[in-house]
Amino acid sequence: MRIKLDENISRHLKPLLKQEGHEAVTVSDEGLLGKTDIEVGAAANSEGMMLFTLDLEFADLRKFPLGNHPGIVLFRPQSMGPLTVNHFIIEFVKETDLKFLAGCVVVVDPTRVRIRRPSLDEDTSEWEEIPES
Repeated sequence: MRIKLDENISRHLKPLLKQEGHEAVTVSDEGLLGKTDIEVGAAANSEGMMLFTLDLEFADLRKFPLGNHPGIVLFRPQSMGPLTVNHFIIEFVKETDLKFLAGCVVVVDPTRVRIRRPSLDEDTSEWEEIPES
């Protein structure tokens, strides 16, 4: 999977994702530091990259409609320390087949994973909750 790391995620996660077989770039790599969320989202979209972030704004479906992007994964770890966040993200990546999250907005917290999928019926969109095992 091709993954763009938002500026609020440590650049040290990049080689860990590569070890798991993913292509990863940071917003810093692309000169996007300080850019708006809309600009970062548009860059990820145009490059066909799933976006990993800690920024709640990316869960706003009015700004980032389902199915109109390669996928957004919003991580909500208990602690925001970089090592803890990196571990939290890598554990999720190891346990998840990211290709099934294409076009979705996903919220990952310590006890559950919520997936908002594009609807086949454009009038509805439901959350799917996957409890941690």
